Amino acid sequence: MKNKVILISVDGMRPDGMRECGNPYVDELEKICAYTYKGSSVKPSVTLPCHYSMAHSVTPERHGILTNTYAPPVRPVKGIFEKVKEAGGKTAMFYGWELIRDIASPGSLKFVTHINSYIVESSDTFLTDECIRTVDRFKPDFVFLYLIDTDEKGGHDNGWMTDEYKRRISIAIDNVKRIIEKYGDEYRVIIMADHGGHDRIHGTDLPEDMTVPFFFYGREFTPGEIEEPVSLLEIAPTIAKIFEIEPDGDWDGHSVF
Repeated sequence: MKNKVILISVDGMRPDGMRECGNPYVDELEKICAYTYKGSSVKPSVTLPCHYSMAHSVTPERHGILTNTYAPPVRPVKGIFEKVKEAGGKTAMFYGWELIRDIASPGSLKFVTHINSYIVESSDTFLTDECIRTVDRFKPDFVFLYLIDTDEKGGHDNGWMTDEYKRRISIAIDNVKRIIEKYGDEYRVIIMADHGGHDRIHGTDLPEDMTVPFFFYGREFTPGEIEEPVSLLEIAPTIAKIFEIEPDGDWDGHSVF
């Protein structure tokens, strides 16, 4: 395919946590990306429903997945992984939580790497290493790098906005930096979060759970703050437009450019 995309999801990353994590590359991202700290999750603000909505550009009310247990939608909608494969592209997924695999239908992924996030100190760094090895060797067209330590080891284990939570965000941002510095000339890079969190939980309609950051890097995007509303439903249509493929007719979102 003419264009290539790397999508990085930092699970559970709140906008204020990103700004307060102390990583200087956050300031750089604001200079080189189109971005918003006022993006919207979906209800319920739970990991699998959020990511399924991201990949298929429909709300949980439409796809029917309301918990972290996958259930086949009554009326299936093609997602971005399937659309890229149909267009002749190669897709890849790197993930630290096994259930996230269900956002892509069987047979739609060419390359897959999974590790239990608690086996290593930083599964985010491990998976980024594996992502780099695969991209260097095989150059997949669409890469999904899913970083979970911010959510599991930061938010759930210690609490959102704690020092450990912010440290995990900073590690994730370090890995975002590695990806952009290595592949920014060849790939468009999108950074997102699925939901936020409060105390040691998420899933409610509180602003702390529902407000998420989005960053878009590449020649299609004008650096600076995005004024228009952006939600998880915009990710798949935006990626489809980068690839110059038609969005699925059942999608609800729209491209951000």
